[in-house]
Amino acid sequence: MTRLLALCLAGTALTASAAAAFAAPPEAVTADHAPIFAAEIERAAREVDASIRAGINVPVPKDPGGGFTHEQHKRNYRTIFAAGQLYRLTGEARYRDHVRDLLLAYADLYPGLGPHPAQANQTAGRLFWQSLNDSVFLVNAVQGYAPVRAALSAADRQRIDDRVIRPMAQFLSDGSPEVIGRIHNHATWACAGVGLAGYLLGDRELVDKALLGLDKSGKSGFLRQLDLLFSPDGYYAEGPYYQRYAIQPFAVFGAAIAANDPDRRIFDYRDGILKKAIRTTVDVTHNGHFLPINDAMPDKTLRTEELYHAVAIGYAATKDPAFLSIAKWQGRTVLTPEGQALAADLAAGKTAPWNFGSRLLGDGPEGKDGALVLLRARPTIDGPLLVAKNGVQGMGHGHLDRLNWLYFDDNGPVITDYGAARFLNVEAKQGGRYLPENDSWASATVAHNTLVVDGKSQFDGKWRVGENHPARQLSTGLEGPTRWSIGAIDQAYKGVAIRRALVMLDVDGLAEPLILDLLQASSSGRHVYDLPLHFSGHIIDSDIEFARNLAERPVLGSAHGYQHLWVDGEGSKAGKARLTWMKASRFYSYHALPPAGARYLIVESGANDPAFNLRREPALIQRVEGATDASFVGLLEPHGSYDASAETVVASSARVAALDHRRVPDADLVIITLADGRRIAVAVASDVAAGTAHRITLDGRQLGWTGPVGRFDLAPAGAKK
Repeated sequence: MTRLLALCLAGTALTASAAAAFAAPPEAVTADHAPIFAAEIERAAREVDASIRAGINVPVPKDPGGGFTHEQHKRNYRTIFAAGQLYRLTGEARYRDHVRDLLLAYADLYPGLGPHPAQANQTAGRLFWQSLNDSVFLVNAVQGYAPVRAALSAADRQRIDDRVIRPMAQFLSDGSPEVIGRIHNHATWACAGVGLAGYLLGDRELVDKALLGLDKSGKSGFLRQLDLLFSPDGYYAEGPYYQRYAIQPFAVFGAAIAANDPDRRIFDYRDGILKKAIRTTVDVTHNGHFLPINDAMPDKTLRTEELYHAVAIGYAATKDPAFLSIAKWQGRTVLTPEGQALAADLAAGKTAPWNFGSRLLGDGPEGKDGALVLLRARPTIDGPLLVAKNGVQGMGHGHLDRLNWLYFDDNGPVITDYGAARFLNVEAKQGGRYLPENDSWASATVAHNTLVVDGKSQFDGKWRVGENHPARQLSTGLEGPTRWSIGAIDQAYKGVAIRRALVMLDVDGLAEPLILDLLQASSSGRHVYDLPLHFSGHIIDSDIEFARNLAERPVLGSAHGYQHLWVDGEGSKAGKARLTWMKASRFYSYHALPPAGARYLIVESGANDPAFNLRREPALIQRVEGATDASFVGLLEPHGSYDASAETVVASSARVAALDHRRVPDADLVIITLADGRRIAVAVASDVAAGTAHRITLDGRQLGWTGPVGRFDLAPAGAKK
């Protein structure tokens, strides 16, 4: 019976013997179910019972995302999935009958549908404005139909097979070659839907087209997507947000392949890439939120349908008890045998903690196209996290932000990324689609924490050009009290080479790490260099004298994202400058040591935004004009605490007193002086080879280290040696 349930979950074709076995009494729902699985049963029963009471509603498609017909068809496929699983678990005829009646209603509707009337710039679906959503419908519908299929009359089964499942699979395969043949998340969902339908119907042709492409050459299809969409570390080409979305069809179809074609050993394919991908999907989060890289919505977390499936299937494939700790954090699972087994082991106390450690995630199919680097100070879900984005473009969902960085701690995002300009499925906001500001602002280089040259986005704003030029990950240090990432790119701007070292420093006496940023640009020509810092919080204090624009707010520029920035203030300061802000319970000071002659701009997003599409978010821009080479040194210092309830403030002033940058032979030396007189020197070598020995002289003292980064604790200035 367990094997049969797995086959039903996978959406396999039921053989005569399997169908006979399925006719046996279904598994009873008892008090023995583990708590989170029992809660899923109760939740699903409430939703399905409400749908039964409301009656069958299968409207003619009309609306874009967020509209009534769009949302109703989403509710229907979720109901089909849930009711099918409830029938598998309870044997109650009303659940079987509701799946049947919904699918029979679609059998009346679907064959007469043409392209969706609200189609836009995506390939139109039949039920939805884009075919992607039709694929999601089919993936869910097959999983809900499979448990009830053998219990239906032959006439009903044939009508559903021939007028819903097969024509949808044909539309998403031969009828949409421009979609299923891509290497893209839309194609992954299409392959999963077509392949699941093929297993359900016993149609090997559909299965092989899903696995190997329409011509079955292997140049496209599910297996080729596994080859090209993930790096060897399991990092997805379009970034964490779309890794979250794509992981469900990868995992669900993977489980179906394992059940129906065990000889393929799909979970061992490409050195276990599916298992790696599921693990990495968890790793590219902070406090459960997916890192908002590329076209990302910042509110997506591990508490999503995609990850309930992936975590359950990941646990089934690996039996790694760390997955149980993620399920515990989620507080949810799925009504499948994998979800049931996971819930039982969670209730039995088999949980182990997930190690949120530092990771180097190579980018590109071979892992050689730069990297996403995660530097963590603690192995916890919400600990300090420095992210260095030194990889590929990320296809059409990628942003023009090579060498970007982000920082998170237990207060959430501190150094931020706007993500996508979109109100997902909010009909009033262009049908929930990406907004025009996604191109004009969100993907522009100035909307990120990386260098802008001459007021233009990288690759002159052309993402297809950017696809050909990944950044290079030069060096990474993941362990110890000094962790680092060094990346570079020479092609983002013609004639300008950019290199960036980000160093996370644990310092005795400081509760949170210091983040050192050393960005260098070199060119034979003169340029305007802008270095934005987007931060989350309320400005508290600064030692920069800003001339404030109180009567009116000028706009910073006219293109490449600058047209969306209001200028609130402008100032300058010789030597080190500081900006302090507060977020939630902590203060943050950013210490800047830019090139001589730099100006500082306080800006806010939202200019030239007639439809109020943009969030208002602040940034600090360091600007240098007419420079050939430029070195920007920055230091982020989290400090102190604020308790609104107790009305207490502790250490609201920065502990960093001075910041000094020196160029010595073959290295850059940054000296951090703390308020108590301690000095920390960080040396970043020009030669990043791991085994290279370096030696410099600082104030008469010889300092030596091996590898790209050296760290030295120095005596306070003026102290006896």
